[in-house]
Amino acid sequence: MTKPAVLEAIAVSHLFDVSRPFLQRMFTREPRRMLRAVDDVSFEIAPGTTFALVGESGCGKSTIARLAVGLYEPSDGDILFENQPLSSARAQPGLRRRMNMIFQDPYASLNPRWRVSDIVSEPIRAFKIATRPNEVHARVGTLLAQVGLTIRDGEKYPHEFSGGQRQRISIARALASEPDFLVCDEPTSALDVSVQAQILNLMRDLQKRLGLTYLFISHNLAVVRHMADRLGVMYLGRIVEQGPAEAIFRTPRHPYTRLLLDAIPDLEQVGRARTPVGGELPSPIAPPPGCAFHPRCPLANDRCRVEKPAHTMAGAVQVACHAVEEGRDG
Repeated sequence: MTKPAVLEAIAVSHLFDVSRPFLQRMFTREPRRMLRAVDDVSFEIAPGTTFALVGESGCGKSTIARLAVGLYEPSDGDILFENQPLSSARAQPGLRRRMNMIFQDPYASLNPRWRVSDIVSEPIRAFKIATRPNEVHARVGTLLAQVGLTIRDGEKYPHEFSGGQRQRISIARALASEPDFLVCDEPTSALDVSVQAQILNLMRDLQKRLGLTYLFISHNLAVVRHMADRLGVMYLGRIVEQGPAEAIFRTPRHPYTRLLLDAIPDLEQVGRARTPVGGELPSPIAPPPGCAFHPRCPLANDRCRVEKPAHTMAGAVQVACHAVEEGRDG
């Protein structure tokens, strides 16, 4: 029997009110301004797998990360955690402790006034996973060892560690509640390239050993290829292409995905003509009509400028593109 998806997003949208204060709007007769950070996004994550979201800065990836752990409430649509509404799941301590988040910046996500042992033990005490001091101490030592640190490191403060070591501490804290599901919001973007590889290998190893399920957020396609089982490519709040990661990397269908892949350095394709991603990301407050990508798309036609594309299957992947639907993508 197939296990239910750990997390499922169903037509999720999220709006931010970016209007000026009421009195200013009243005098200028200015309407409220809403920023649609996430627009009709659907996906599901199977147990023990990694679903990755990629796209340029400002496309809505981090908003989805916060929606996935309940830090934001969807404006429309539903998010289910093991077939239960996320809000209901988070109201149950036994389910809430099974989801956690690794934040982007290890320098900002750790309390500088706490010792590492206190930081890692806080979820253990909060969820009553262990209550006796010797049990808590032993559990902290096990968690630090899992991420390549020692129990002696628990007596230090965060400022005494490098960036990579701080991210290891963040991972240990995330694992302290014994979660099944982790949201990883750009967990390596603040680290040097060599340290990134160490953290990614650590995360893959932990996933295999502990059976973890990841929602992995990144703007780096090279990192995503190393981590993802399934991939969603986001543009201006929408997923424009999603499916098995290897299928998308091997045969990208959406023009935006192709342009992103062309930006990845590849020594095997030196001399091949590449098309860089041109133009700038439009404002999400006033997105273009029709397909939001059409001002930058080399395949755009009149239909693209007026009609928003629906999601259709193209082989193993789901794509929102008129050119693919009409067979104009070559």
